[in-house]
Amino acid sequence: MSDKSGFYYPNKAGRIALISLEEVMGKNGISAVLNMANLAAFIDNYPPDDLKREFDFADFGALNKALEDMYGPRGARGLGMRMGRASFSHVIRDFGSMVGMADLAFKVLPLSTKLKVGVRAMAETFSKISDQTSRVKEDKEKFTYTIERCPVCWGRKTDRPVCFQAAGLLQEGLRWVSGGKDFRVEETLCIATGDPTCTFIIDKEPIG
Repeated sequence: MSDKSGFYYPNKAGRIALISLEEVMGKNGISAVLNMANLAAFIDNYPPDDLKREFDFADFGALNKALEDMYGPRGARGLGMRMGRASFSHVIRDFGSMVGMADLAFKVLPLSTKLKVGVRAMAETFSKISDQTSRVKEDKEKFTYTIERCPVCWGRKTDRPVCFQAAGLLQEGLRWVSGGKDFRVEETLCIATGDPTCTFIIDKEPIG
């Protein structure tokens, strides 16, 4: 396992990540991944449901590396995307009210406004509750969602972008915001490959 990073998610976010992975893989699957990541202390002992910043980014990165070591690049991509999508329902339930995404007024906004508000709210939530720094830019066709300190690939060196949980979470967030539409989310830069940031391009037009 890599050295600790000194940067943290709140315990609640670490708990959500592990619960979501368990939903995707089952009890035995997540126990095997935690063992491989040298995170056996979390087996049957998920972080507490509070906002203390104690879930180290290095542990999150080690978890994702273990997924790839066990299931290969394609398997890790599929599981990571599913984990990210599964985690969104927990995130919106636990953090949505913090950024105004859970109230009724939000649901009646036009789609273009909902996308703008939703993407920015996701970035602001992570910047507010954790040591992950996120920002959003937009032009006519797309949003550019940038993570400057990324837990998903922390401590990893790869030849391709690997922040699948972040992409899955963004996809599911956009689906929720839009009332069920799918949007293309592509990671174009990744700190694990030597880039300065992890950057995702989000199309404003839904797929299909």
